[in-house]
Amino acid sequence: MIILPILFFITAILYSSVGFGGGSTYLALLLIWDIPYYIFPVVALVCNIIVVSGNSINYIRAGNHNFKLLIPFLIGSVPFAFFGGTLKIDKEIFEIILFFVLSIAGTLLLINNKSYQNNNLVIKKISSFINLVIGSVLGFVSGIVGIGGGIFLSPILFLIKAEKPKVITTTASLFILINSISGILGQLTKENVLTELPNYLSLFICVLLGGLIGNYLNLKIFTGRVLAILTSVLVIFVSIRMGYKILF
Repeated sequence: MIILPILFFITAILYSSVGFGGGSTYLALLLIWDIPYYIFPVVALVCNIIVVSGNSINYIRAGNHNFKLLIPFLIGSVPFAFFGGTLKIDKEIFEIILFFVLSIAGTLLLINNKSYQNNNLVIKKISSFINLVIGSVLGFVSGIVGIGGGIFLSPILFLIKAEKPKVITTTASLFILINSISGILGQLTKENVLTELPNYLSLFICVLLGGLIGNYLNLKIFTGRVLAILTSVLVIFVSIRMGYKILF
């Protein structure tokens, strides 16, 4: 079990450096390590919350936030994240969904890596209704799989040029934080696993430390583009490993 905490630590560093929690990769790692199926969505969501809480606080303190942009997405996503979390799906179907989530997320992140250092955007205003619809879809998918959804929201915001890179990063972090809480509440309607969470304390400590380091790298050392490329490579690698597990 020593290798798994190390991988969670590395995942937290890379994901937090671009404003994400790492939920999709935590899920894949838990699947690969054959952790009991009923527990790992909640474990991944708790890790998400630990990582993005620190990110969100630091980004807001730095003034990189736009709550008017965030709120319509949350209005749509929060109830659907809860509803998605209440649904029961077979492990085999879950693995296939997670494989596609990782593959799409990694590809989008790699394609959009240049956007993380482009501060000369002509910001476009999108209607709140469209944002609400997008949030609803992302929330539902996030609730089913057990992720925060920011890894999809961020590329969408970059694509539509909704805000500057650092504001988008903050928006994604807050989106993940609140959706993860809603998703956990939905997951707990299926299984009461809170008493088992202390068994995964080592993973929580590792993602806490990794999240702090990743946030520091983002703010002080590496450019967002470099970190986005590294993170996308990790996501794609894990998706390939997931695909191998499904097929063989």
